[in-house]
Amino acid sequence: MTAQSSKSLDRSGANSEPAGKDAKRTRSDGLLTTGDMARLTGNTLRTVRFYEEAGVLCPDRRSAGGHRLFSRRELDRLQFISDMRAADLSLDEIRQLLELKTKADNGAEAASEAIEALESQLTSLDEKIAIFTRLRDELRTAHELLLECRKCTSDEGFPESCNDCGVLASQGEVPHSMKVLWAVDDS
Repeated sequence: MTAQSSKSLDRSGANSEPAGKDAKRTRSDGLLTTGDMARLTGNTLRTVRFYEEAGVLCPDRRSAGGHRLFSRRELDRLQFISDMRAADLSLDEIRQLLELKTKADNGAEAASEAIEALESQLTSLDEKIAIFTRLRDELRTAHELLLECRKCTSDEGFPESCNDCGVLASQGEVPHSMKVLWAVDDS
């Protein structure tokens, strides 16, 4: 059987390759189904449909069977939306960013508004990154301390005796996360 003859069309009109690790489905017109959009961006079908209903995604057209078909540009847009949601932007904030160009009277106005919006988002992201970095470092230190605590064989006075433990005392300043997780005071 040749590679060409092993292909078949699925219900959406896409060419489906034989099942396998690297199998990919492509439509001859280059458009993507809702399922393709979800799979390629790590979203669910419901999420893709929600973004369409919210007006931030727009299918290029519908198939003869009524299935939504999206361009590669909409795939890029969905990935951008997904990344911005992961960065904790609201759907309204994302919509405003996406509409900046179309609502402006000219390129200079659009660029100025986009710069202002992006500078605000960059500031917000920098603040979040600083928090995430600090938290990651604290949790890493707490993890290392807990690896030592796992070796503890003393049942006497546990858990109150943790305040007097040599492992924590040798640490110097106990990270905030460890104080909270292990209910210990500063030594």
